[in-house]
Amino acid sequence: MSKSHRIVLLAHGSSDPRWCETFEALAAPTVEAVPGSVVAYMELAEPSMEKVIAEAVAEGCEDFTILPLFLAVGRHLRKDVPGMIKQMESEHGISIQLAAPVGENPQMGLAIRDVVEQTLAKPSA
Repeated sequence: MSKSHRIVLLAHGSSDPRWCETFEALAAPTVEAVPGSVVAYMELAEPSMEKVIAEAVAEGCEDFTILPLFLAVGRHLRKDVPGMIKQMESEHGISIQLAAPVGENPQMGLAIRDVVEQTLAKPSA
């Protein structure tokens, strides 16, 4: 991945650090495998999406893809995040693409099936 493109794995955010730790663990394989990828939060936690974008712009990055770690499109992905993106694009003179949330990917359904099968295979306590 070039220095001029970053992948931002966007989670909602929470004031509970345990919640954030869960998303950071889920994102870890991607962050480790895809250079320039990073976790950011929409609200209530750090680093914020705005902070991650501003720091990358300061390093010369001009192109971003935001991949929401959301299960579905709701108000945040229809209104809030696009508004934040528009503001950051205008402020920094950059391009930000908003990808579909991970929940819309058919692989997510397969992952849930696998978790259910693993759960059913465990002996009851």
